[in-house]
Amino acid sequence: MKNEKIEGIGDILKIRKTKKTPAYEWQELALRVIEELKVPSNKRSSVFKACKQLPKNFILQALNDTKELCKTGDKWKYFFKILTSKE
Repeated sequence: MKNEKIEGIGDILKIRKTKKTPAYEWQELALRVIEELKVPSNKRSSVFKACKQLPKNFILQALNDTKELCKTGDKWKYFFKILTSKE
């Protein structure tokens, strides 16, 4: 810990703030998709559901296809379009 002066509980919480790691591999994959495609918060649960129910290689292929083929617009919409067209 650096030479920081702690004045209250808020300072302690700032110092101790840690990220929780995902419990399952599909959760980590969903977080990757959300970050790379800038998925809005109201669609994130759909990404988690897809990553839980569909094979990892299918999700990764859809992610790679999206990044390769969708140059403009909302990439996350294209990602969902790929998922629904290949099911």
